[in-house]
Amino acid sequence: MTTMAYDEANPFAKILRGELPAHKIYEDDETFAFMDIMPRGDGHCLAIPKRPVRNILDVDPDSLAVLMRTVQKVARAVVEALGADGVTVQQFNEQAGGQEVFHLHVHIIPRFDGVALRPHTGEMADEAVLAEQARKIRAALEASRA
Repeated sequence: MTTMAYDEANPFAKILRGELPAHKIYEDDETFAFMDIMPRGDGHCLAIPKRPVRNILDVDPDSLAVLMRTVQKVARAVVEALGADGVTVQQFNEQAGGQEVFHLHVHIIPRFDGVALRPHTGEMADEAVLAEQARKIRAALEASRA
């Protein structure tokens, strides 16, 4: 268990409260998935719990299981929607582990043969591109429920 307090002002908490915009892909009672605005690959998205949880060191096992079900659902949808050859799932914890936003989140990055991940530069993606990718992923999720 981490001893650091959860920061209610982190960007993902603000997204959950509607204070910052996000290109939503999926939402249920406990989780939320949306496009990463600084993607390392086309279709890069994030899944987060709605509860205020700093990272995997703080989350209770049941909430983590619910989050991972969402991760799997979104991963399948991004592969289908974007015709990806695979998917990379990443999760970082604490600063030494590479975590930059201190709200538990899982990166879901569609992968294409021969295409390397882009470096994390902090450069924001084009909003229209993110919106179109989100639309395609939502459509794949809808089709999987049919």
